[in-house]
Amino acid sequence: MGLGGLFGKTAPGPRARKRADRGILVFDTTSEVIRAEKALKDSGREIRVMGPPPEIRRGCDLVVEFPLMEKLDVLRILGEAGVSPLEIVPVTGPLLAPVNLFQVKDFGDYLMVRAANMKLTVDKRDRTIVNVSGGGCPDVPYIAARLIGRTLDDGPAPREIGHTLCGYALELAYEEMLRLCSP
Repeated sequence: MGLGGLFGKTAPGPRARKRADRGILVFDTTSEVIRAEKALKDSGREIRVMGPPPEIRRGCDLVVEFPLMEKLDVLRILGEAGVSPLEIVPVTGPLLAPVNLFQVKDFGDYLMVRAANMKLTVDKRDRTIVNVSGGGCPDVPYIAARLIGRTLDDGPAPREIGHTLCGYALELAYEEMLRLCSP
């Protein structure tokens, strides 16, 4: 029996240790999440934009997950970018784990990626965007009109033409679709 068993404690498993190494940055607005994501990615940090766990929903419906050991550097980078989180939360258990934003549905010849409330559907045979749906933001019809009928390679990225939470969520779906449909 190990020492942990003698004292009534056991060492955390690898999944718990991995979660404990991560932190969540909570922001007030989507534009702050976008600015934070850009600043942190530009600095080479490995981060992910995720949905917040229900226990810490404040501000917008997105959080940034980051390596907790890099907290001081992350805060310095964010400060230089002029953005500061409402809160920094260590991921200490499964209830505080951020939620994956992506849902993928394969319809045979078509693949749909949902990110938050936006859906992007592509014909897998030629990578043509066949549908954009979801959201309620005013730029969604414009983005859809610019993307539908074009391939993933020849259309504009949603971030280039959208400026709302829906446009940002569609950009996330677009990036995931590019990853899934890479030649």
